[in-house]
Amino acid sequence: TAVLVALNLAVFLADLVSEGGVGELGRWGTEGALFGPAVAAGDWWRPITAGFLHIGLVHVGFNMFLLWQLGLLLEPAVRKPAFTALYLLSLLGGSFLTLVLDPDAVTVGASGAVFGLMGATAVAMRSRGINPFQTGIGMLLVVNLVLTFTLPRISVGGHVGGLLAGLAGGVVLWQLGPRLPARWLPTLVLLAGAGALYAGCLTVARAA
Repeated sequence: TAVLVALNLAVFLADLVSEGGVGELGRWGTEGALFGPAVAAGDWWRPITAGFLHIGLVHVGFNMFLLWQLGLLLEPAVRKPAFTALYLLSLLGGSFLTLVLDPDAVTVGASGAVFGLMGATAVAMRSRGINPFQTGIGMLLVVNLVLTFTLPRISVGGHVGGLLAGLAGGVVLWQLGPRLPARWLPTLVLLAGAGALYAGCLTVARAA
């Protein structure tokens, strides 16, 4: 969690000083943002790098605050490899659905990954007999989904895609995981899912 937060902040600061400014993308942002035509033209890295770019202090600050809080809950429960795989799965889930719904939009932000962590947290709570809607996580999900569909310039595909991927990852980790014969299998399943979503991103971008 600390490494992911540090990496996001480092990329934000680097982009900020690379011919950009607060409220706009710099050189790093324009070359790393998710943009379907650029992905189709060969920019294979964009479905991943877009999740580490942000526009403005509020954007990066809110995402990093949630990442830190959710990471403190989830990472100790599943350990670093599985948490990293869950984060990557959620990030790519957001990129995939964004390319499906709006491939010509220029999209950045860790929101898809963060939505995935919220979804996984809800699944983890349910697996322990806790109703997430009786906790802060349930309300956080509801409020953020409402904002997703009501505020302008918010990536619906990024948020919903990340959430769905995180829910699926949560099921693998907390519901299927205990039944699997090897402890490392859930992490492998998440990585395979992330790989499939990444391949889907490239396929959808080329077909658009």
